[in-house]
Order: sequence, then structure tokens, then C-alpha cells
Amino acid sequence: MYNEKVIDHFKNPRNQGSMENSDASAQVGNPVCGDIMKLYLKIVDNRIEDIKFETLGCVAAIANTSVLTELAKGKTLEEAKQINRDMVVAELGGLPDAKIHCSMLAIDALHNAIKEYEESHK
Repeated sequence: MYNEKVIDHFKNPRNQGSMENSDASAQVGNPVCGDIMKLYLKIVDNRIEDIKFETLGCVAAIANTSVLTELAKGKTLEEAKQINRDMVVAELGGLPDAKIHCSMLAIDALHNAIKEYEESHK
């Protein structure tokens, strides 16, 4: 059902864990499937210097969040806002159709965290 890259990100998630003194964070969930994702950002000079996540969910949810953190780390906030579901799924090498929604949840967490940061730094 899942390719090797998805399994690798599930078994060896990148940037997993919480972050003390984050500059922004966001938590999103899907009541239908039960996935919950929390994302933490450390922002320096309008760039994501560090990013961490905590995800309670299925293989796809964890793999999606892991890949998302790799895609976002080092990007400016404007660049990170451009990351979309198709980019995450492509980076994973594809997902079963029934699991595509997990990548949208990860994107929502990223965009919500960026929005929180921008609103608190106006």
C-alpha cells in the first residue's frame, strides 16, 4: 500500500518532537480519521530556521508531516506558504488516494503556524 519512502519517513521521521520557545505553533486535526498534528516553528530573519512536529496518526500522517518539515526548513515564510499538497505527495513518491487528505492536514498546520507568527509580529 505504501512505497519505501513513505515507510522510511514513518519509521524514521525527520524533525519529530516538540520545541521549547518556538516562535509559532499550530495544531490541526481531522475528526473523521482521528489524525492530530502539531507543528512548531523557529523563525530567524523571516526564515524557518527550525521546525518540529508531533503527530498522532496513521503511517501517511506521520510521513506527510516529516516530509513537510524537510520541505519547509530553511525556506522564507513566503516560500513556505507556496508549499502545497502536490509537492508533499510528490516528495513522498505518491500516496494512496484515500490518504491524500493527510498531506492537506500537514499543509494546514504549516500555514496556520505561519499565520500565527505573522499576526504576532505585525
